Amino acid sequence: MIVLTTLAAVALLPLLVLGQSATLSSYAALPTIVGNGSAVRPDGKYVLSSEGITGYFIPYGASISNLFIQDVHGVERDIVLGFDNATYYSESRLHPHLNGVPGRYANRIKNSTSEIDGVTYHTDPNDNNKNDTLHGGSNGWDYRNWTVEAHTTDSITFSLVDPDGSLGMGFPGEVLAYVTYTLTPYQWHLRMTALSTTKKTPIMLSSHTYWNLDGFQNPTTPLALNYSLFLPFAGLRTEIDNIEVPTGNLLGNKKGSVNDWWSAPKQLGANITSPDLLGNCGFNCTGYGP
Repeated sequence: MIVLTTLAAVALLPLLVLGQSATLSSYAALPTIVGNGSAVRPDGKYVLSSEGITGYFIPYGASISNLFIQDVHGVERDIVLGFDNATYYSESRLHPHLNGVPGRYANRIKNSTSEIDGVTYHTDPNDNNKNDTLHGGSNGWDYRNWTVEAHTTDSITFSLVDPDGSLGMGFPGEVLAYVTYTLTPYQWHLRMTALSTTKKTPIMLSSHTYWNLDGFQNPTTPLALNYSLFLPFAGLRTEIDNIEVPTGNLLGNKKGSVNDWWSAPKQLGANITSPDLLGNCGFNCTGYGP
């Protein structure tokens, strides 16, 4: 079981599995052991481990790069895509925010403009033909190197100080952010906090991680359509407009509908041919939205 303990977290599951299988034994380089017993690999990855689980983490984007667990057959597999030789070059082209923590605001800001206490702020337009701001702009936090505040054998904390103006991204006020990953027996935990120290500013953090839940164990079926998903608390979803900007309204996911993931487990491909999926994720978009 993977457990999230966080203010806001998003796990993105790709429909296409890329790269080659990676196991813990394939990373043969010996890590350096520091004073508190924690380990740092020669490639700069910080090693965390607990019973039945091992993870690698990097300061770039405060990202998780690898997560090794045993599958149902007892075979150790890496279930995270990205930031390794096999998959990073491919997946980074598909999604620029791979496995990192995006900028101050992890959704879209329409027209790259917002107003706080009567003051209008213009943020970096990096989405929708440069009409919106997505994930904190083109220099979001997922593109920055974070500071390692502390790390032990089973936990690591990253910090970032984002100044007023957000290094050209236009967000007001200084923000101090922390991301902590912790491993406990068979579980992975994530906690994110952000403090605005000088001005009011929009903050909504998320973690964008690509999971390969079968760990490449079945390369003859590269699609994720046969994965089963169960979200027992997902009775509502966010309404978006034609350019995927949230309207502020919440929509009910009716039992038995294409968006019903809460009443019972269902395969991702169960409704893939349903006409109800057309426009379900935005204008002229077939699939699942926020």
